[in-house]
Amino acid sequence: MAKKMVAIVGRPNVGKSTLFNTLAGERLAIVKDVPGVTRDRIYADVEWLNYKFTIVDTGGIDTEAEDIIMRSMREQAEIAIETSDVILFITDVRAGVTASDIQVADMLRKSGKPVILAVNKVDNFDKYESYVYEFYNLGIGDPYPISAASKLGLGDLLEHVVEEFGEDEEDDIDEDIPRVAVIGKPNTGKSSLINRLIGSDRLIVSDIAGTTRDAIDTRIKYNGREYVFIDTAGLRRKSKIKDEIERFSIIRTVAAVERCDIAVLVIDAEEGVTEQDTKIAGIAHERGKGMIIVVNKWDLIEKETNTMNKMQKEIRQKLAYMPYAEMIFVSALTGQRLKKLYDLIDRVEQFACLRIQTGVLNEILTEAVAENEPPNDKGRKLKIYYITQVSVKPPTFVLFVNSKELAHFSYIRYIENKLREAFLFNGTPIRIILRERKARDL
Repeated sequence: MAKKMVAIVGRPNVGKSTLFNTLAGERLAIVKDVPGVTRDRIYADVEWLNYKFTIVDTGGIDTEAEDIIMRSMREQAEIAIETSDVILFITDVRAGVTASDIQVADMLRKSGKPVILAVNKVDNFDKYESYVYEFYNLGIGDPYPISAASKLGLGDLLEHVVEEFGEDEEDDIDEDIPRVAVIGKPNTGKSSLINRLIGSDRLIVSDIAGTTRDAIDTRIKYNGREYVFIDTAGLRRKSKIKDEIERFSIIRTVAAVERCDIAVLVIDAEEGVTEQDTKIAGIAHERGKGMIIVVNKWDLIEKETNTMNKMQKEIRQKLAYMPYAEMIFVSALTGQRLKKLYDLIDRVEQFACLRIQTGVLNEILTEAVAENEPPNDKGRKLKIYYITQVSVKPPTFVLFVNSKELAHFSYIRYIENKLREAFLFNGTPIRIILRERKARDL
């Protein structure tokens, strides 16, 4: 199931970014005592107890601001609210309930989403207890006193957040139906590609970047099998953004990738791979999704000897962190090679769901260790005892070793390559988790 999304919202300068950084475990958002510092939405994956979810940091909501940046930050927060499963409403105990807090509370009530009210900067509960009660006037529910900077009260707050997740709702889409998120920059032909596949203009096609702001699900049946394609808002480089709201469409893309089994990255053949393409692909890679690279507008390229091979090599170099990705060159305009995309989707799904018997895995491991012995470090040698597969989508393996510290990433990559030599795993990342064990415990 897709991770739940939690939006952190509130008026400017109440400590949203400080809370975000504390929950994320690293400094990802700029923290400064000036309203409007957090202009770009930032997201991070969080794990608390047995729950994994994504938090979204937003700029402050100023409901009356006329400044273009502040207006766009309000729009950003609205997108985050719309996309989230739970909303963390942050207020400031030292400022008390302000008119802006009341207006934000009114906006959150209209969203219909679960809202958790946090009163921040309570670094001394005895001192601020009576001030916390004032926030009942917002009509949001119980206020939870916290100090994001001092990390106080966060356990109770998170407990109430995860309670709002509830049970995962049954998806009306069968598990056997692959979900395919079509991702990429604006104007690469994502909507045109889906329209060509379904034979209609269900999705708006425009040469204006950012036309598709929502993630749209489209069911397609081909050769007796159903597929669900998720068209997402295009992401573009910040330097080229004129419409501020485009900065925040990544929120929907992250949510769409969470829901998909396979991500299709659409690249403009005339532009080639850009820095933004690598960042977009990284969203799917980090989340362990199957990956297909679709080079669109191939009909516009003047062909010479080895033109396709040269571009393929360039793409592989720039997306070196995902050598497993499948690749296809198409034209959404003419339909060239587009039907072959279904075959690639089926192939990637097959490998993403592949399970290998433990005995077979350990035969491969034994051969790999015999060919290339584990490294030594100051007289200590890495010992690899055992490997087993624990899950699929992506295929995930647990490798039992005597010491994680001795397991250099290059040797683990070597093990991964040996698994790929034996079982291919085309189009899907694989995960190797290290577990320490003593030989006598095995």
